[in-house]
Amino acid sequence: MRHCLLFSLLLTAVVQLVGCGAYRNYDLELEQTTEQLKQGNIDGSLALIEAHNPDEQKDLLYYFEKGAVLSAGGALPQSQAAWRSAEHMIIERQDTIETTGDKLLAAMGKEWGSIINDKLRRYDGYDYEKVMLTTQMALNQLAVNDFDGARADIKKTHEREALIARQRELEYERVEEAAKKQGVRVHYKDLQGYPVVMLDAPAVIALKNGYQSAFSHYLAGFTYQALGEKDLAAPGYRQAIELRPDLPFFQQALRDLDSPGLKAGESDVLIIVQSGLAPARSSLRVPYPVKLEDGQVIVANISFPVMVPDTSTPAFNQISIDGRQKKLTMVNSITDMSLRTLRDDMPGIIQRTTYRAFLAADVQGRDNRRDPSKASYVTHWDGFEHADTRTWRTLPNLTQVVRLRLKQGEHSITLPDAVGSAPLKIRIDQNRQVVTVRALGARVFANGTAFQPSSAAAQSAVAESMQ
Repeated sequence: MRHCLLFSLLLTAVVQLVGCGAYRNYDLELEQTTEQLKQGNIDGSLALIEAHNPDEQKDLLYYFEKGAVLSAGGALPQSQAAWRSAEHMIIERQDTIETTGDKLLAAMGKEWGSIINDKLRRYDGYDYEKVMLTTQMALNQLAVNDFDGARADIKKTHEREALIARQRELEYERVEEAAKKQGVRVHYKDLQGYPVVMLDAPAVIALKNGYQSAFSHYLAGFTYQALGEKDLAAPGYRQAIELRPDLPFFQQALRDLDSPGLKAGESDVLIIVQSGLAPARSSLRVPYPVKLEDGQVIVANISFPVMVPDTSTPAFNQISIDGRQKKLTMVNSITDMSLRTLRDDMPGIIQRTTYRAFLAADVQGRDNRRDPSKASYVTHWDGFEHADTRTWRTLPNLTQVVRLRLKQGEHSITLPDAVGSAPLKIRIDQNRQVVTVRALGARVFANGTAFQPSSAAAQSAVAESMQ
C-alpha cells in the first residue's frame, strides 16, 4: 500500500511538473511533418512544427526539426538561426547533472528516481545528434562557399566529440557500479522478443562508438584543404580512415594531399547526396519475470526502445553528372549510428527499466499475499510504462559522396527516381567547391549558390515565405 501511495504521489508531481509531455505522441507529430516534407511542402511542414510546439519556451527537438526543414527548403540563414538556438541549448545543458524534476525526485527519495519513465525526462539529444548538428551547420556554410564559417562549426564538432567521450566514460562507470549494487545482470540478449539482430548487425558493431562520424572528419579535411591548411587537413582524413578503414575513398583523399595542384580552369568538387530520414524510435513491450523473496514469480510487462529504419526513399548508389554515371560512396548512416548508440545505452536503460519492474512486481506480490483468491502473477499494465520515442527525425539518414575534378562552368546532375526528368543545373566557379543535394521520397532538394538562377529564385521565394 505504501508503494502504491508513493507511486501515485510521484506520478502526480511529475505530471504537474512536465505538463502534457507524458502524453505527447511525437511519432504521430513527425509522421505528419515528414509527410509534408516528402511532398515538397516546406510551408506545410513548418506549420505543423509550429502547431505541435505552441509553448513560448521551445524544446531542443523543435530547433532540430525546424532547422532541418528550413535547410531542405533552401532558407539557409533561417536554418542556421534555428540550429544556433539548438547549439546554445546543448552548450547550456552539457554540464548540467540534475533537472528540476530530478531534484524533486531526490527530495522524495533517490530510489524513486528510477521509477520515472524515460519519456518524462527532459530531452537533451543523443550524442550522434549533437555531433551531426554542427556537421549539418557546416554543410549549410559550405553550400554558400563560406569555408571560414564551416571551419568554425567543424572545430565545434571536434570539441563536442572530446567532451562526449569524457562524459560517456564516466556515465558507463556509474551505470556499471549501480548495476552491481542492485544485482542487475540483465543483457539485452536476455530480453524475450527483443530484436537483438538489429543491435548486433555487423555495420553497427563495426562502429567505434555511436557519435563519431567518419564523414564529419572527412569534411573537416576537405574544408582545411580548401583553406590551404594541409597540416590540419591530414589529421581530418586520418581520423576518417581510423573510423572507417574499409573505405578506400578516405585513403585516396589523404594520398591526394601531396598530388599536383589543380589545372587552370579546373575545380576539385565534392558532391554530397543526403537521403531519407533518421530512423524512428518505437516502444516494445517485453515480459520480464521477477522472482520475489517469498518465491513468487511475477511477470512485469516493461517497455524498451527499438529503432525503426525509414523506408521512404528508394536506395541508389550512383548519380549522373553531365550524362555520365558516377558511383557514390556511402560514408555515413544515421541508422547505424542510432543503433550503436542504443546498443551502448542499453545497460543504463535496462537498469532503470528492470528496477521499475521489480517495484511493480513487489506491489503485485503484496496484493497477492493480502488476498490469495485474487492473486495475479502478471503486473497490471501501467500507462506510463512506455519507452521514450523522441528523436531527431528530419535529420538525413544516408550520406553518400563523390569527389571529382570538373572544369569551371555549368554542369548538370541527375538523381535516380527524382520527380520529373529535368536535371539539376549547377555552376562551378571555385577552386574547391561543395555541392549538396537531398533526396527524400521522390523529391530532390537542391540548395546553395552552385545552383542556377531558376533554382535560386525558387529557394528565395521559399525563404521569403518563412520570414
